[in-house]
Amino acid sequence: MITNRTIICLACNWEYDPTSKHQIMKVLARRNRVVWVNYRGTRRPTPTKTDILDTLSTLKRVAKGVQRVSSSMVQVTPLVVPAPGQRYLKRINEHLVVRAIQRAMAQLDGADDGPVQVWTFAPDTAFLAGKFDEEHFVYYCVDEHARFEGCDPNYIAREECAQINVADVLITTSGALFESKARRHPNTHLVRHGVDTRHFARALEEDLPVPADLVDVAHPVIGFFGVLHHWVDCQLISAVARSRPDYTFVLLGEVLTNVGDLRALPNVRLLGRRPYAALPGYCRAFDAAILPFKGNAMTRSVNPIKMHEYLAAGLPVVSTPLPEARRYEPDIVIADGARAFARGCDLALRESSNGSAARARQQRARRLAGDSWETVVERLSPIIMQTPGVDQRAVRPASAADPELISSVA
Repeated sequence: MITNRTIICLACNWEYDPTSKHQIMKVLARRNRVVWVNYRGTRRPTPTKTDILDTLSTLKRVAKGVQRVSSSMVQVTPLVVPAPGQRYLKRINEHLVVRAIQRAMAQLDGADDGPVQVWTFAPDTAFLAGKFDEEHFVYYCVDEHARFEGCDPNYIAREECAQINVADVLITTSGALFESKARRHPNTHLVRHGVDTRHFARALEEDLPVPADLVDVAHPVIGFFGVLHHWVDCQLISAVARSRPDYTFVLLGEVLTNVGDLRALPNVRLLGRRPYAALPGYCRAFDAAILPFKGNAMTRSVNPIKMHEYLAAGLPVVSTPLPEARRYEPDIVIADGARAFARGCDLALRESSNGSAARARQQRARRLAGDSWETVVERLSPIIMQTPGVDQRAVRPASAADPELISSVA
């Protein structure tokens, strides 16, 4: 296991709902010291209400300085100007990020007692390589970042190329990501996501109360939780909901895309964001869950954590044709198009109609029991610790940016 290290982690906002980044660092913080950096410099904000509120929230976190998360973890939000491609501002931002990390390390007891590792979940932080005399620079790739809407794809592709060149090891979380990165870095590994099995298995407990806003809901209930963003096929959900008026579709999560058609449907409930702690209760109220992702280059590389969480809660799942979802058939029904997706919902609900739902849920949850986040860290530890360190970087030939990726998103 990785022990007695100071791990600098560049990721999203610590206050967000738990992602793979949060879960892995929570486990690592039990035996190491962690500096969590709320990093945002990849995308230029737009003059929308969402981005304005997000910017104000970021400025508040910056003003708070270094914040203690636990006895072995602190978080810090660097003051940066999101201006991808602006060289002068980029150099200033890089300096500000390094200074913020230095301040955070100064307030973390024992930060100088052991070796340092840099783990970055962002694609554009190559400038940190060597800044902290780290023994390992880890690029933990969970998405094809250049595929996200609102980003400059060429800029992200170039920055990720530079980061791959300086990284000691790449961790990928889906088969598609592994295939993409392994041809560009010889020390690339596939370590799929885990799940908080104990947390979501609570959905199987008969004494767990159903949330108040679903007590009177008409069954069967088809559920979804997660951000409703550009990768979610809201038109598909709308078409399926219209074709199955006797099913109730409950969608939990922040809305960052157009959901006007969904709001107009009487059998769709948009409940907004709900706390992570409440999700097992909602899973208990669901009869099945859905992964209605659009089919594109970005989603072909995803490994949705919610997929694992649905299954750990014992739920049957219907998904669009995501490569990672196919690994879990028949617990996950794969369906392409609205008609097939509606029939998939019918099939997923069949176990409820024949009285075998409780037994099927227990069996489904047991199949996920070995995929805890602790197990993921156990898989990661030898990969990281057996990786040649910083002294080996100079002997590895530099890779080039993926021309196929750049041409397809330009």
